Amino acid sequence: MKRVLAGALIALSTVLVYKSYAERNESEKKLNEHTKLIQQEVRHVSKLVVSEGHFAEVYNYADSKELFGNLITADKKALIVVNAAVTIAYDLKQIDFMVDETNRMVQFNNLPQPEININPDIEYYDISADFFNPFSANDHNAIKHMVTESLTKKIESSDLAKNAENRLLDELSQLLVVSQRLGWTLVHNKRPLTHIEELPLGHQ
Repeated sequence: MKRVLAGALIALSTVLVYKSYAERNESEKKLNEHTKLIQQEVRHVSKLVVSEGHFAEVYNYADSKELFGNLITADKKALIVVNAAVTIAYDLKQIDFMVDETNRMVQFNNLPQPEININPDIEYYDISADFFNPFSANDHNAIKHMVTESLTKKIESSDLAKNAENRLLDELSQLLVVSQRLGWTLVHNKRPLTHIEELPLGHQ
């Protein structure tokens, strides 16, 4: 009888040890699977997010050149019409992040900055210039620089820039949803994120 009881206890101990080992392995397996899914989701959003738009502007360009001291002034001017194709892109491959498997966290260190690309089509109207102050290549380069600078300021405060930010947030929100479902936490500057809008875009 003692032998039967001892055998039963040994068998029960063996089953409990095996069950405990199997549960621990299953827990580790789930952790690895979750980690893999998190990393895949980060890679999934690592692409170029682009918003496109068009801007039309009219400028008056004027330049004066004094000759012989201030005795003579040579003027030139032009009406300039600009149609510009604009793209705002976020290269998500520039995201600097770290996956902390132990604490189930994804740490964002740096987020991409917007890349504004302006392709202006510049047309000149009502051009007039004095003989001593003609239009030159330097004028055209200066005009293009001033136009691009002016458009950049307007674009940065436009709906196009805001729409580009919203598209970036939409992409990153996919990662937030997956993380929350799996019990992981997104962190930026050591602060847990509960909403993707808490990311400080443009001023990390």
